[in-house]
Amino acid sequence: MRRWPGERERDRGQVALEFVGMVPLILLLVAAVWECVLIGYAFSLAGNAADEGARAGAVHGDGACRTAAAKHIGGAWGMQADCGPAGDVYKATVTLNIPVLYPGLNFGELTGTGGAAMEKEEP
Repeated sequence: MRRWPGERERDRGQVALEFVGMVPLILLLVAAVWECVLIGYAFSLAGNAADEGARAGAVHGDGACRTAAAKHIGGAWGMQADCGPAGDVYKATVTLNIPVLYPGLNFGELTGTGGAAMEKEEP
């Protein structure tokens, strides 16, 4: 086997050992990035659900607000919706659990809010 100038016999296999030592760090980094993706997705879901709930509630009331908010959110997210009028605006607040690596294993909550102008019936 040919050796490069300055290479010693004891340096053989060094790359394999460094790779094995770095694998746990790489996996930890991948898990951290995945967690950030899940948190961002949860914020997006909560905001969208609150907006949909507020639009439905402004026209049809509280029951429609909760139904519209829950329409696209699975049970693993632990959704809670709080709907009601606030002056001339119908507000919806949706709370979701923050997942750890997958929805269902949770460590906290985040909130999305939405509002829509109240629809007034004409006489």
